[in-house]
Amino acid sequence: MQIVTDSGADVCLPPEQLAGLDVHVVPLVVTLEGRSYREGVDIQPEAFYRLLAATASFPTTSQPSAGDFAETYRRLALTDPDILSIHISLGLSGTLNAARAGAKLVPEANVTHFDTKTLSAVTGWQVEAAARAVKAGWSKDRILALLECIRDASDTLFTLDELRYLIHGGRISHIKGLVASVLNIKPLIGVEKVNGTYVQQGQSRTFKRAVKGLVDLIARQHAPGSALRVQVVHSQTPEGAAMLQEQVDQRFECTWLPVGHLSLVLGAHTGPSMVGVAYAPLASFADVP
Repeated sequence: MQIVTDSGADVCLPPEQLAGLDVHVVPLVVTLEGRSYREGVDIQPEAFYRLLAATASFPTTSQPSAGDFAETYRRLALTDPDILSIHISLGLSGTLNAARAGAKLVPEANVTHFDTKTLSAVTGWQVEAAARAVKAGWSKDRILALLECIRDASDTLFTLDELRYLIHGGRISHIKGLVASVLNIKPLIGVEKVNGTYVQQGQSRTFKRAVKGLVDLIARQHAPGSALRVQVVHSQTPEGAAMLQEQVDQRFECTWLPVGHLSLVLGAHTGPSMVGVAYAPLASFADVP
């Protein structure tokens, strides 16, 4: 069996941890000043945010086409027709539907699709777990059960310091966004698990308080001192990421994964000030090979 995902899955692991794991990534596309870039192929996060800082234009994003997925499935089916395709939430992107459409164009491939109901690091966790399970020789049904366990146990929270990218992209209404900007409100954003869509979990008046608010939200679910698997991600805010990591570390017994960059497709809609945290009970990963 072979694993396919999209670049909205932030697999933020060092090369030594990814060694031997066979994952095929279909890139999403970000467009800035009329030029389109395939994420992770034509452009990397640092270069994208340098371009973003140098322009007054706003970026746009697009999902891979059905043809992009068909091309990947067709190529992989030449060596192994069994494919598990794991993608960011259908509630946040049409990527999964594009993948399903692409599979219909490749009848020789036996593609199973899985909706992670989230994005970024938690999607990356599911992709990594599936790849490890494939390497260990697990059956598809056993792998899917593992993915469901991780999906149910894991959560993601974000905040950001500026709202103009969210306003421009329509993620919040123009009027509501302008009022929030004037009042200097920083939203606390989560991803709910029924439909895999964004939900506002609160708000703060300063970025520092918003970061603390994220940690307080974690503490509503998990008692202080709980053993958690945790990963901090950010668009282009290493100071904010460090602040968030320090505060989480003070309140929980953390098994840390490396700090990583958010997918450019998420960063394009939020700007460079986004910082987030993925977390789950450490015990939920006990069965991962």
